[in-house]
Amino acid sequence: MQEVAISADAEKASEPTESAMPAHPRAGQEMTGAEMVIEVLAQEGVDTVFGYSGGAILPTYDAIFRYNERERGEAADDPMRLVVPANEQGAGFMAAGYARSSGKVGVFLVTSGPGATNTVTPIRDCMADSVPVVLITGQVARSAMGTDAFQEAPIVNIMGNCAKHVFLVTRPEQLEETIRTAFEVARSGRPGPVVVDLPKDVQNWVGEFKGSGLLGIRGYRQRMEALRQSRVSERKARQFFDMLEQSSRPLLYVGGGAIHGEGAEAVSAFAREYGIPSVSTVMGLGAVDTTDDLHLHMLGMHGTAYANYAVEDCDFIIAVGSRFDDRVAAKAELFAPLAENIAHIDIDAAEIGKVKRVHWSHVGEAGTAMQSLLEYGRSIGFHRDYSRWSGHCADLRQRHPMGFKEDGPLIQPQAVMRELNNLVKGEAIISTGVGQHQMWAAQYLDFRRPRLWMTSGSMGTMGFGLPAAIGAQFANPDALVIDVDGDGSLRMNLGEMETVTTYDLPVKILLLNNNGDGMVRQWQKLYFDDRFSGSDKSLHRKDFIKAAEADGFVFARRVSDREEMAAALKDFVEFDGPAFLEVMIDPDAGVYPMVGPGMGYKQMVTGEYIPSREIPEIGRGARVDQTEAF
Repeated sequence: MQEVAISADAEKASEPTESAMPAHPRAGQEMTGAEMVIEVLAQEGVDTVFGYSGGAILPTYDAIFRYNERERGEAADDPMRLVVPANEQGAGFMAAGYARSSGKVGVFLVTSGPGATNTVTPIRDCMADSVPVVLITGQVARSAMGTDAFQEAPIVNIMGNCAKHVFLVTRPEQLEETIRTAFEVARSGRPGPVVVDLPKDVQNWVGEFKGSGLLGIRGYRQRMEALRQSRVSERKARQFFDMLEQSSRPLLYVGGGAIHGEGAEAVSAFAREYGIPSVSTVMGLGAVDTTDDLHLHMLGMHGTAYANYAVEDCDFIIAVGSRFDDRVAAKAELFAPLAENIAHIDIDAAEIGKVKRVHWSHVGEAGTAMQSLLEYGRSIGFHRDYSRWSGHCADLRQRHPMGFKEDGPLIQPQAVMRELNNLVKGEAIISTGVGQHQMWAAQYLDFRRPRLWMTSGSMGTMGFGLPAAIGAQFANPDALVIDVDGDGSLRMNLGEMETVTTYDLPVKILLLNNNGDGMVRQWQKLYFDDRFSGSDKSLHRKDFIKAAEADGFVFARRVSDREEMAAALKDFVEFDGPAFLEVMIDPDAGVYPMVGPGMGYKQMVTGEYIPSREIPEIGRGARVDQTEAF
C-alpha cells in the first residue's frame, strides 16, 4: 500500500470532512507557516516531538518554543515536549517507539540535507513494520531547490521508495491541509511513515490560519473508507466455517497486523471460543497473551520447536495480519505441508497470495474481520471439538520445551531472559536491538497484551532498541521500559544513553555482552567453517560501564558471575531511575531452534538442549547457497 510521492500543490484542498469539528480558536488569525505547523500538530494531539535542529528548520523549532511559552500557563511542563536526541536516526526510532507502544502517530522534526538523510533508515524501518509516524524535514528555500544549495538533498526522490507517502510543500496556502493529511495517511489503512518536506521560505511565509481542511485525495479516502466499512459477508463467513468444520487441526497464525488493526481482543476471543491453538510472528507477540495455555509462542526461523511442529502438523492455517515472510516461510511450498486450507485476513490486498496461495481471504481490519467471524459462528451455533488437537499441541510443548546449557561457570543468555521474565511477568515494555539477544528475548519473555514488545522486525535494524525504549517511555511515563540490547547493536546508537539521563527517564538498559556480533558468528560457525570475518569484536576497548557513568547513570553495574546474576538483575529492575546492567554472557551461546535458509520446519535444528523429533538435515559444516544467507 505504498503511496506515490507527490508535491502538495498537485492536490486541491477540499473535502469538508471536518465540518462537524468545532472552530479552531485561532482560525482567521495571521501567522507564519511554521506556526501553522505547530498549531496543526497540537490539533492532532501531538504532545511530544523528537528532533534535531538546523538552519532549514529553525523557524519551526522557534515556533515550538513560542507555542509552549504561550500555552504553558502556570504548568511546569511544556504542552508539546521537544526531545533532542544525539542524532536524527535516534529521533526517528524514538518516534517509532512512541508510536509502537501507544498506537498514536509518532512525530519527528529534522533539518535539511544530512539531517533528513539520517532519517532514511527509521523511515524505511517504519514502512517495513507498518508503524505510523510523520517526519517533517526542513528544506532549502524554493528558489534554491535544484541548485545544490548548502545542505540541500532531494528528499522527495530519496524517500519516495521508503515511505508510505511523501509531500513536498510548494504552495504555502496548502500547508496546514498538508500536515493534517499527513497524519490521516500515516494512521489509516496499513499504517506507515509519511514525510513532509518543508522549504524554509514556506515556514517563514505569513498567511491566514484556517483551522481545518484536508487535501483532496479522494481516491485514497474512498479506499480507506471501504476498508473501514469492510465486513465479512455472510457468504464468505459460511465458506470460512465450512473449512473450519472440515478441519480437525486448525491453527491461528497471528502477525503484527492483528495489533495494528486492533484485533488482539477478537483474535483471543475467537481462539478461546473454539479452543484453537495459536502461534505468533515476531511482530505479533502480545496479540495473544503468551501465557495462555493455547498459545505456542513464536513460530519461524527461531521460533519455539513446539510452535513450528504445530505448523507442520496442522491442517488449516488461519493467518491474521501476517504475511508469510521469509523468516516464517523461507520456502513457501514447505510451510504447513499438511494444510488442506489456508485463510488469510489482511488490511493490504497486496499481501493476499503474494507468497503463499490461499483458499479464502478477506481484505479489511483484523479486529473487525475476526469479530464478524466470531458473531457469525455464534449465530449458527458452530461447535467443533478440537480438544484432541489442543492436547497434541500441549504434548508438543511438553516433549520439545525450550532448553539451554544449565551448568558451567559462564552466564547463559537464556538464563538471563528467564530470570527477567520471572521479575517482570509479561507486564514490562521491552525493546531490543537486532541479533541473538533479540531472539532470546522473543523466545523467553512473555507479553500479556499488545504493544509491550518493540523490535525491528522486517528491516532488522541494529541500534533500534535504545531510542525506541526512550520513545516508549515518553509515551508511557509510568511503565517499566527495558531495552534488551547487544554490544554490537548498542554501539550503533550509544549516544542516546545520554538522552536517557538528560531527560531523567527511568529506562532500563540490559546489555548482553558476548564481545562480538553473535548472530553473524553463529552463521559463520554453521556455514563458513568458523571464519569469523569481521564479527569478532573482542579487540574493541569499549568499557560500557565507564560510558554509562560518564553519561550520568547512577546505577551502572557489570556482572560476570552466574551466582550474582539473579540478584543483580533484581536490583536493576527495581532501581528507581535510569539503570544500566551489563551481563557478560557465554560468547559461544547460540540461538536455537533454527530453521536454515531455504529450509522447511522439518529440517529445523534444535541444538543440544531442545529435544527434536526429526533428524536435522543441516548443521555444522552444512552447505547453503551463500546468496540465501540472511
